[in-house]
Amino acid sequence: MNNLADIATALERAESVLLCGHIMPDGDSLGSVLALGIILENMGKKVIMAGADPAPEIYDFLPGLEKYQGGLPPEEGFDTFVVLDCSVPERLGHGYQELLYGDKVVIILDHHVSSTCFGKYRYVDPAASAVGEIIYDLIGEMGEEITPDVAVCLYTAIVTDTGSFQYDSTTPGTLRRVAKLMEIGVPAAQVNIRIYEEKPKVVYLLLCSALSTLTTSPCGKASWMTVTSEMLQNSGAEDEHTEGLVNFAKSIKGVQVGMLFREIGDALYKISFRSKDVVDVNKLAALFGGGGHPHAAGCTMQGNIKEIKDKVISAALLAVRGTNQ
Repeated sequence: MNNLADIATALERAESVLLCGHIMPDGDSLGSVLALGIILENMGKKVIMAGADPAPEIYDFLPGLEKYQGGLPPEEGFDTFVVLDCSVPERLGHGYQELLYGDKVVIILDHHVSSTCFGKYRYVDPAASAVGEIIYDLIGEMGEEITPDVAVCLYTAIVTDTGSFQYDSTTPGTLRRVAKLMEIGVPAAQVNIRIYEEKPKVVYLLLCSALSTLTTSPCGKASWMTVTSEMLQNSGAEDEHTEGLVNFAKSIKGVQVGMLFREIGDALYKISFRSKDVVDVNKLAALFGGGGHPHAAGCTMQGNIKEIKDKVISAALLAVRGTNQ
């Protein structure tokens, strides 16, 4: 694995850069792309900020978002491809993962541990609470200044991936970086309102439907909900509006693992896992070809939903029992 000095040197050599995060971009993915993109533009680089999916409406306040392109990647116009917050090629989405195997310089910046190794330059720090922390440090390594606009993007990346600093990935170093960002000029309270207190009405219509499926295991240690395509259609919601729903299953007193089963295609389901403390849901998701963090992970499975639920819930309960022995 490279160090940040290697990454900084590679970016300084680049003339034109494509920055991309994972499909269905969250605050860390999008905030990190925009922050690094603004810095590279300030350095005189030609920068393209893009991803397979459009930016969620909730992040429309982020500086530089008007330059973000959702959809297929450009065929030309860049010599360096930077992948942020994406542990496996498949999560780049159609058109982007193919760019990993071309003639471009590929740089990987992530905080997810993965068995998949790709990219000429690779920097992965699982101790970082968010890729936003890595970008913060990288900017310092490059000798560039964090402007107020960049600070807002980095704060958004960090605050969302730490669950508003609730997760145990939050370290003293995380809070020191955030303090510096606030000193630069981040209006933290206003950003928090935009992220957490100004959700579209369709989010709550969808939540009502999802909560009607809420089920808890007889032992009270696991809980799950389901979101179908029909629920999305009836509520007028989009995929982006499912973000955070799994936390309602996790938040029940006594529950150690919360799960959300979301229909994303024909017999295709995305399963989100969340845990409070002792259960490592990264290992749980890995059983089904997924991954993530110890307390937040996910996977995608195809097949009959009843059979999928039986397998996943059984594995979750086994994980819970294993931690209680």
